[in-house]
Amino acid sequence: MTPTHMFDLLATLVAIVRVDGVVVFANAALEDVMGLSRRNIEGTPLSGYFTETQAFDNALQGAQTNAFAALRYDAHLRRPNQEPLPVHVIVAPSDRADEVLVELLPLEQQTRQDREERLIDQAQANKELIRNLAHEIKNPLGGIRGAAQLLQMEVESKDLIEYTQVIIHEADRLQVLVDRLLAPHRRPHVVGDVNIHEVCERVRSLILAEFPKGLRVVRDYDTSIPELRGDREQLIQAVLNIVHNAAQALVDRITTGDAQIILRTRINRQVTFSKQRYRLALELHVIDNGPGIPEEIKDRLFFPLVSGRDGGSGLGLNLAQTFVQQHHGLIECDSVVGRTDFKILIPLP
Repeated sequence: MTPTHMFDLLATLVAIVRVDGVVVFANAALEDVMGLSRRNIEGTPLSGYFTETQAFDNALQGAQTNAFAALRYDAHLRRPNQEPLPVHVIVAPSDRADEVLVELLPLEQQTRQDREERLIDQAQANKELIRNLAHEIKNPLGGIRGAAQLLQMEVESKDLIEYTQVIIHEADRLQVLVDRLLAPHRRPHVVGDVNIHEVCERVRSLILAEFPKGLRVVRDYDTSIPELRGDREQLIQAVLNIVHNAAQALVDRITTGDAQIILRTRINRQVTFSKQRYRLALELHVIDNGPGIPEEIKDRLFFPLVSGRDGGSGLGLNLAQTFVQQHHGLIECDSVVGRTDFKILIPLP
């Protein structure tokens, strides 16, 4: 493989341009976005693909005079039969004096990558926080429960025994919560071939058993999706947590009989997430017609112990995100009043 063709492995749009502005190399990602073959792009002026050419011409002049190490600016990329694409342009000198390297980052992609990086960083920070906090709680909790049991054996008053029973009961409740916090980090990852529609059908049957009236769970499957390598039970739990949250948010519409959840599967091609580009990825959407997610918790949706429902533990979505990330994927959410869409993305082989 030649050095320039190494750029074909990148998700970033890359062109190598002579100082006169003519493209000498365009990578595969640029071909995909432009809808043009490399042969059609190479040998043409790159400035012709921008809606405004002056900024790019100025950047080339600066590269010729070594006026900068790298120049950045925002522009719009002109594409045949498509809307112009907003991009962040980076022009940097090449290792050859008569050429420059041009990177084009779609602004939507850049924004999404930034959001994904934040989600990954948050998830990692949450994981460490949960582990440390759970262990700190777990040790004294056993001592509190044991002391209450010993105290209960010594007292004779029924009123005092009731107090010790409250202590034991609350200690047990906290123990269950701590175990739930630690569960995804303890459980082994059992990998096998998984049919995502079997996962969806299992979740659908569980939800309809719990909510037999007033709720429709609509199937919208792409049956051509291949099996993926993963932990079937973890994926069932992840999807179930999301669907169960949706059903609980629909309680008012379930009462009136018009609640609906859609399970939609699709294939996404040439997709980039978690800083990697994948040829194929699974998109699993869980869409409900509920009231939407409260604005004040949207940015903290996947944090542990954050819930938009009274009495909720705030662990369901956090565990779902953890399980999906263990499959090298992520969960995104788009919510407005009347429509909430949780999208699970997982790479396919």
